[in-house]
Amino acid sequence: MRFSANALLFDSDETLVSSMKSVFRCWAQWADTHGITVEEIIAVEPHGRPAAAIVADLLPADQVARALALLEQAEVDDAAAGGVAPIPGAKELLASLPADRWAVVTSGTRRVAEARLAAAGVHAAHVITVDDVTRHKPDPEPFLTAARRLGVAPAECVAFEDSPAGLAAARAAGMTTVALTTTHKAADLDADVVVPDLAAVSARTSDTGVHVTITVCEGNAEAQNTDERNGTGLRQ
Repeated sequence: MRFSANALLFDSDETLVSSMKSVFRCWAQWADTHGITVEEIIAVEPHGRPAAAIVADLLPADQVARALALLEQAEVDDAAAGGVAPIPGAKELLASLPADRWAVVTSGTRRVAEARLAAAGVHAAHVITVDDVTRHKPDPEPFLTAARRLGVAPAECVAFEDSPAGLAAARAAGMTTVALTTTHKAADLDADVVVPDLAAVSARTSDTGVHVTITVCEGNAEAQNTDERNGTGLRQ
């Protein structure tokens, strides 16, 4: 499958950076410190949501600020200690893109996002975090903010995400969506295209935009099926 756009927007965790093990370690330790079970965390549907919103669902209001500070420091330290790695294909894809044609759009804080990206060897000129917006995924504001930062119309952007909340945000922004099955089954991801990871994606740039190729491997039913139903407004 091939299409063209003017900018590519990427979630960070489990889209560019393999961080799930780090997240589990930090949250499990944090939960134990605060007398919270992992099951209680899972019950508030944490993936793709800002940590502040999750913690606010779990603790009294007067404990949230300190608890968040402890969690953020733990996540920064874990990343610096080698707790994260790049998603397959991420560094190669990003290396083919000019800095002004892509951005990171994450629900994490700036400290955590920058720590994980740096530890994974991902160097982004434009990073939109929870600190830059007032409404968070699944609201479209984070993706719209990234498009505005790059000076590109939302309809001319492709968003790469792994979570239902992130995909909903990108769709609401009017963007084409590519889902990675790094954290969810393909059946749970409403996207124009579904791929295992970024190794299936390549790009080249020209004066007319970013030309993206998604490789449909033999037996990759998710990518084949979404390709057949793709009805985006981007240049095919």
